[in-house]
Formats: sequence, structure tokens, C-alpha cells
Amino acid sequence: MLRSAGRCLQQLVPSARTGTRLENPVAVSSCSRAYGGLKDSDRIFTNLYGEHDFGLAGAQKRGDWYRTKDIVNKGRDWIINEMKASGLRGRGGAGFPSGLKWSFMPKVSDGRPHYLVINADEGEPGTCKDREIMRHDPHKLIEGCLVAGYAMGANAAYIYIRGEFYNEARNLQIAIDQAYAAGLIGPNASGTGWKFDVYIHRGAGAYICGEETALIESIEGKQGKPRLKPPFPANVGLFGCPTTVTNVETVAVAPTILRRGPAWFAGFGRKNNAGTKLFNISGHVNNPCTVEEEMSIPLRDLIDKHAGGVIGGWDNLLGIVPGGSSVPVLPKAICETVLMDFDSLREVKSGLGTAAVIVMNKQTDMIKAIARFSKFYAHESCGQCTPCREGTTWLNDIMDRLVVGNAKKEEIDMLEELSYQIEGHTICALGDAAAWPVQGLIRHFRPTVEQRIDEYNARASA
Repeated sequence: MLRSAGRCLQQLVPSARTGTRLENPVAVSSCSRAYGGLKDSDRIFTNLYGEHDFGLAGAQKRGDWYRTKDIVNKGRDWIINEMKASGLRGRGGAGFPSGLKWSFMPKVSDGRPHYLVINADEGEPGTCKDREIMRHDPHKLIEGCLVAGYAMGANAAYIYIRGEFYNEARNLQIAIDQAYAAGLIGPNASGTGWKFDVYIHRGAGAYICGEETALIESIEGKQGKPRLKPPFPANVGLFGCPTTVTNVETVAVAPTILRRGPAWFAGFGRKNNAGTKLFNISGHVNNPCTVEEEMSIPLRDLIDKHAGGVIGGWDNLLGIVPGGSSVPVLPKAICETVLMDFDSLREVKSGLGTAAVIVMNKQTDMIKAIARFSKFYAHESCGQCTPCREGTTWLNDIMDRLVVGNAKKEEIDMLEELSYQIEGHTICALGDAAAWPVQGLIRHFRPTVEQRIDEYNARASA
């Protein structure tokens, strides 16, 4: 199924073996190509499955902390420009250009400290990538914090981690202690003269705290409820100071990009969808897994190559949620050809999200599956916004009735209209996350919903 994954963009090609740029870069002509089949030499996360030592010695053998001082000494502007050139987009779900986001931090301090906050809450159902980084490759995250923090003028990073992530928090704290002991972070981080501290903050498992301002509120000891914006965190964030909140994977890949060069990273994936990505594949597949692959890999190739295919074969596929529970489900016909990147999935009215691929075969009750998502969002709503507080409850109630078919067909249109009254009318994106799965169900599986209603009415009349 997979075809050649050679670079076909006009670019400077780095050495995959050494991880450094070639002295005499080679220009490669532009051509169309297939995506996927990432080589082991191009993988950023080389201990994703915990086969090697997660500690400092093992991390350094894999290339972490190599000449970090040289990277930092190139300056803030160089780091940010390199990240912009790489085309890296946020890996937490929104997909905002990372270099641009980092550049929003004030260039000159007004006396307030700057903070970097790492969102390690990972509460999106189906998502299990950041925990693998923290458990098996924590030094990549810590080094990334130093590089990103320096680029933003931050002297401290707070890693907000789910309270349930016991092993992840343990390994991460061990790695932080090792980095302090080795002088890699602290008062003279990696010999750069830059003071940089890293702290772990344990959350309590609330999904809403994955939203950046709710996360900030939680760190400050308040209820995890999103703030109105503006002001944005880059101006008024943690403790009222300039703050950037970003995802674990986004920060963890930064040092490798800076070592190997932005052209290397930009050479993967389609335009505006650059790089490699951690994909989580779960549900009705023969080999559920987390795997690093090239952006823009076809969804079917991803499942067949790395997850052993759909249980019962591809023809037994019913639908796939391509990016975590908050994005609309896609039917088999679209899954045949869609690519796993931001733009391709947006074109089919879904989204890459966290790249958590949830596969459902024909043994799945699709209505019941989406109803379970609705129940989750009704439970996790913070209750601050009326459209979300009331709307998620109504979605849950109606979906529960549709599971058994106890509804009128006119209510399908009412349900869809309700979802659009929630979407875009709340402070944060939880309302959108609750609405989109329902919209996907109605868009692609309306006949199934109508059949369920007919069957219920037939039984009732009998």
C-alpha cells in the first residue's frame, strides 16, 4: 500500500544519518509524490516504545542535549525564524503555526517575568501521544522547554500534567532532577548564562483544563474555567504575566528541528502541513498503537501499515474519527482517500485534531458511540457559558433517546440546529467539540438514525 516517500520539494536536503545539515546541500526538483513510509533515521522520537533508557544517559546517546548551548547562543530571533521556516504547526489540536505563536511574546520585558506553560493534560478521548513522550522520552520535552523558553524570554516553564499520569509524572520528575544535577537547566542552563527552571503542576483530570486559559486558572489555584479574550496569554497570562501555552509534542520536536534544519522538517508532508507527527490508532484494529509518521500519509495506509488493518478487513469498516472525539466522524468512502493532515481533513468537514484515530467497524452502534461522546462533553462542561451548559445537556438527552429510536424524525433537524447554536457561541472550544461529533453523525449516518426511529415506532405499534 505504501509507496516511495522520497522528498519531492525544492529544498536543501540534510543528512539523515548524522542529523546535521550537509555542507553541500543538494537541490531536489518539485514533483508529485505519495506520503508515508517514514524512515527510522528520520524519526524524532526514537524511544517511543520505552525500549531504551529514558534517563539522561540514554537520552544523550540518542542525541538529546547535543550542543544545546550552541542553539541557544544563536539568539531568540534565530530560533523563532527557524521554527517559522520549518512549517511546524501546533500538535495539540488547533494547528496554529508554532513559530508565529512564539513570536507573539513581548520582545522587550516591561519588568514582568515571562512564562512557558506546557499543556500535558491530554484529556481528549482517544489521545495517547504526549504520555508516551513524558514516560519514555522526557528529556526531549525538557530540552525543548529550555530552547522554546529562551526564545520567548521565559526563565521558567510549568508543565501541567494530568493527575492520573502517575508514571509519566514520575519519569518526568526524575528527568528534571537529572537535568538540574547535570547543569542542563538551572541558574546557568547548559552553560548559556540563562537561568531556566522547570516545574511540574499536577492537574485533577478536568477536560476543560486542556483549554489554555482554564489551565492557567488551574495553576493559579482557581477553578478551571476559561477566561474571556482579549487580553491574550501572550500579554496577560500566568500570574498576570506574558505566557505562551503550548503542547508537549510541539515543544519536544523543536531541538531536533533546530539541529537538523527547517528544510529537513518542511520536506515531510504537503505544503502548510509539514513535518512528522505522532498518530494514535485505537478501536477496531488488529494492532492499536502510537506511531510517528509523515504528515499527509493516507488514512488507509496509516491503518493498514501500522495498525494491522481493520478487524474483519477494510470492507468491514463503518467509520473513523480521525482526530480525537471532538472532530466529526468520517464514513468508509471518505476514509478511502483522505490524507492525514490539517487541510485534507478540513476539506471533508472533519479535522486532524490531536491525530487520535478511532476506528469503528460494522459491529459498532454508531449512534450509541456518538451518544457516548455527547455524555462526555455534557459531563466536562464547566458551566460558564449558557449555550454550552444547557446545549450539551440537551444534546446528551436527545442522543440518549436516539440510541433506542425514541424520537421523531423532525428532531434530527432540531438536533442539528441545536448543535449550530452551540458552535461558535462559547468562550472556549468545548462547545464546538460537543457539536461536531453530532453534526458528523447527521451528515453521514442520517439514514441509520431514521431507521432506528422507524424500528422503534414499529415495535411500539406492535
